Amino acid sequence: MLRKFALFLTASLAGLWLVGERGALLRPSTRRWMREAGGWRALLSPTWWHGYIYARWTNQYLLWAVKFVLPRTHTTPDHPLWADTYHAKILTTDAAKALVSINQDIPRCDLEQLIPFSAAREIVLSGPPDIAVYECPCRHARPNPCQPTQVCMVMGQPFVDFILEHNPDSSRRLTQAEALDLLQAEHERGHMHAAYFKDATLNRFYTICNCCKCCCAGIEAMVKHGVPMVISSGYVAQVDEMACTACGMCEDVCPFEAIEVEDVSTVAWEKCMGCGICAGQCASDAITLVLDARKGQPLDVHALIAASA
Repeated sequence: MLRKFALFLTASLAGLWLVGERGALLRPSTRRWMREAGGWRALLSPTWWHGYIYARWTNQYLLWAVKFVLPRTHTTPDHPLWADTYHAKILTTDAAKALVSINQDIPRCDLEQLIPFSAAREIVLSGPPDIAVYECPCRHARPNPCQPTQVCMVMGQPFVDFILEHNPDSSRRLTQAEALDLLQAEHERGHMHAAYFKDATLNRFYTICNCCKCCCAGIEAMVKHGVPMVISSGYVAQVDEMACTACGMCEDVCPFEAIEVEDVSTVAWEKCMGCGICAGQCASDAITLVLDARKGQPLDVHALIAASA
């Protein structure tokens, strides 16, 4: 009985895919996404459906996660619940700018130390990338969100066209210059850049989020509930005690609660993710980011290009 039902479901889903291929049932970007994911077989994949639902109804998805899932989440190493691996790599502002400025393809490399998903070791970073920006679902889930709200950057096809086709009123295409300006503006506001990779999206990089500590669901999941969401940029914050005025700004802005201030600012190494917000907001320039091999390797586009030459 179950086998017959499975066959019926498979045939029905395959028919849906074929109708979408030949007619107007599915939008072009959805058809392209499905083709790249294996055609009608994508409809049998829970990860594909998860990616589709997330991308299609992002605001509703994050609102549900913030209001109903996170408050009921408690994660331990032995019981990871809904996230058993990291989702994103934190970027310094320079690294984020390099990703949107790339002007050539980077061949497949062993990127296991650079990015969170082991499956994404075989990604190809393409350049110059297509870029779109749309409304941040995390900020929309909050009653008094940080401004501006149109700060989530989608990169590469078919995801850019998918967002533009399904969210025409809340998304727009960006030039590389506009993307660089957006990244710089978010850095100056004290917001964190993170490159997200997902197995549900063809095992590749698909977005740069510009995250604030008060709205970001990913930061909340990691800091408050122990859900592994982001890995370090490869850097760690270092304080010049002679220059530090103990003003407390770095403690206030740190998204990971990694800094405490008494007579001087001190950084908890194990908590610091190397986002650089503290360094960017320090009025006395007392904080710098330093490479730390124990934190992994930076996602350095220029180094990857040099290594592939």
